[in-house]
Amino acid sequence: MDRRKEVRAVWLKGLYWYTILGAGAVGLWILLAPETFASAFGMPPQDPFILGVAGSTWLAFGVVAAIGLRSPLVFAPVFLVQLGYKVLWLAVVFLPRGLHGRPPFYSLVLAVIFASYIILDLIAIPFGRLAGR
Repeated sequence: MDRRKEVRAVWLKGLYWYTILGAGAVGLWILLAPETFASAFGMPPQDPFILGVAGSTWLAFGVVAAIGLRSPLVFAPVFLVQLGYKVLWLAVVFLPRGLHGRPPFYSLVLAVIFASYIILDLIAIPFGRLAGR
C-alpha cells in the first residue's frame, strides 16, 4: 500500500511539472505575445479578449500546479477541472468539426496535447482519495 502511494505521488508530481511547463508556459506566452503565439501555429487572427481568457486560464493552471508540488494530494482536484474541460473541448468542439472536414493544423496540435493531458490525468488523479475512500 505504501508503494502505491509513492507511485501516485510520482505521477502527480510529474503531472504538476507537465502542467507548469506546458499550460503555464503557453499561457504566459499568449498573455505576453499573443500575435507571436497565433503566428507560430498559423492561427487566424484572434479576439484578444477570448485568447486572453485561454492564456489566463492556462497560466493559472501552471501557477496552481507550482503550488501543488508542495502538497500533491491537496491540489489534485485541479486536475479534475483540467480533465473535464479538455474532454469537453475534444467532444464538443474538435470532434464535430474534425468529422465534417479537415481541421486546421493548430487544432490537431491542440487535440494531441489535450489527449496527452487526459491520459496523464486519468493515470495520476487519485480518484479514490478524492471521493473520500
